[in-house]
Amino acid sequence: MEEARTKLITGSSDRELILERIFDAPREGVFKAWTEPERLAEWWGPRGWTLPVCKIDLRPGGVWHYCMRGPNGEESWGKAVYREIVEPSRLVYADAFADAEGNTIPGMPEMVITIELTEHEGKTTVLSRTEFATAAEKQSILDMGVLQGITETWDRLDEYLARA
Repeated sequence: MEEARTKLITGSSDRELILERIFDAPREGVFKAWTEPERLAEWWGPRGWTLPVCKIDLRPGGVWHYCMRGPNGEESWGKAVYREIVEPSRLVYADAFADAEGNTIPGMPEMVITIELTEHEGKTTVLSRTEFATAAEKQSILDMGVLQGITETWDRLDEYLARA
C-alpha cells in the first residue's frame, strides 16, 4: 500500500499531529474494528507486530490496556482512558505508555487522541487528531517513527476491512 494514502494534515499547531485516511468500508465496521478487542488484534500495530493483550472497557472513564509485541519479542504496553464515545462517529481517549500492570511510565509522553469517522458513499474517512502537552513531546513521538508506524497500522486496518 502507498504511504500517501495516510495524509499528514499540515498547518496544525506545534503540539498537534493530524492524520487522515479514507477506508473502503462503512463507518460502523471501522468503528467496531477500533473498539472490539478481537477485531483490534487483527490489525493494531506496525507490520510484524501482534497484539497479544487487548482489554477494553468501552465507556467514558473506561480503560483500554494493550500490549504490542514486536518481531524480536520486544513489548510496548499502552493504556488509554476513554473520555468520549459517540458510536459510530467519535472516540476521544488519553493514551500513555504503560507497563503490564497498567501503570503509566513517568517521563514518557501522554497524548489525547480524537478519532472522527465520517461516511460518504460507503467509504469512511478517519481523521485522527493527537494533542501533546508540549511541542517537544510531539517531536519525541515523531522521532520514534510514529508516522511510519501509523501508516503500516492503517495499511493493516485497510487489509483487515477488505477481509472482514
